[in-house]
Amino acid sequence: VPLTMFGVSGNYASALYIAAVKANVLDKVESELLTLVEASKKSPTFSQFMKDVSVSKDSRVKAITDICEQAKFADITKNFFLVTAESGRLGHIERISQRFSELTMAHRGEVKAIVTSVIPLPPDEEKELKETLQDILGQGKKVLVEQKIDSNILGGLIVEFSQKVFDMSIRTRARQMERFLRQPVNLDGK
Repeated sequence: VPLTMFGVSGNYASALYIAAVKANVLDKVESELLTLVEASKKSPTFSQFMKDVSVSKDSRVKAITDICEQAKFADITKNFFLVTAESGRLGHIERISQRFSELTMAHRGEVKAIVTSVIPLPPDEEKELKETLQDILGQGKKVLVEQKIDSNILGGLIVEFSQKVFDMSIRTRARQMERFLRQPVNLDGK
């Protein structure tokens, strides 16, 4: 496993990752997992079914079996969904999917960088940022940039990747300046 993960979602994601790698169906499993997550986001009824722990185990298993057969999911994906249905963990599928994607990205040498700005970055600035991040990460890694728009940062950028945050936003700089200006001045020079 390329990353150590903890918690329910981390354990399930790691187990699915190991099974998918051994069977050489990592991309297919990732795609199928995302398909089910997207389906649950689009259907409030399906989403509620996934999260409702009062649904009987037999009903969960039957429904998931039917869904997997109709979608022609790989055996590993189907077995994974059956295990989560039997153990009452269908409500965790979205988080498990996120963690699984982290593992597959690490497996492929990809690093996701989330860039927050007030307006979308122009293509030339995005390219320059990607190149800078590539230099920081080194060879063997591929940078994937996800842009977020947030007018509350007032300007500048916030870049998050590999559990690091570089906050170069105007909002943060203004707060730092305000704290600096509120500090008492020592006129004695001591």
